[in-house]
Amino acid sequence: MEFKADKQPKGITLAPTRGFAITLIWTGILGWFAAFSLVLERIHVATNPEAVLSCDLNPFISCKSVMLTAQASLFGFPNPLIGVASFVAPIAVGVAILAGAQFAAWFWRLFSVGITAGFVFVIWLWIQSTFVIGVLCPYCMVAWAAMVPLFWKVILFGAKDGFIDTPLRFVGFFDRAYDKAWVFTVVTEAIIIAIIIARFWTSWPSLWS
Repeated sequence: MEFKADKQPKGITLAPTRGFAITLIWTGILGWFAAFSLVLERIHVATNPEAVLSCDLNPFISCKSVMLTAQASLFGFPNPLIGVASFVAPIAVGVAILAGAQFAAWFWRLFSVGITAGFVFVIWLWIQSTFVIGVLCPYCMVAWAAMVPLFWKVILFGAKDGFIDTPLRFVGFFDRAYDKAWVFTVVTEAIIIAIIIARFWTSWPSLWS
């Protein structure tokens, strides 16, 4: 079976579009803002355990209720610190692209691995928050929302331009899919929202009580 990546010259540099770079930047900024906001709120809780946070809206929409769980410190320190460090990467790459930088295929492969790892981590956190903890964290949801378009844009770019091994018969599909990355984003976000609505269906009335 032939793969598109096999046809790329060794060490080739790929030049993404301006739109791709802008997507990296705005999703990175949005995700970083959410993560940094959570860090500030976590510090607030550490200094005042009885504090009511700005994102504590009700019993099932509350940052504090989530950040005090074991899942919120999966690696022994607050998860938002990972976001603060990680969301800088797409911002930096996006700005570099706008400045005219080109990156080798190996860089895009590593970048796509990092983005995919971030997406998987976000999905795990969403599952834990929705089905195990049973509480939603507003700033967490902003980070989730930022990660979805970032993931689809990077992965479809890789499949289209060949730094991810792609069977040649699927190249045309990925070329078209990349131009419609927003569709994949909307569908993914819609599925997540629908599941959240269904999961907390009986709790929504408390928003107005």
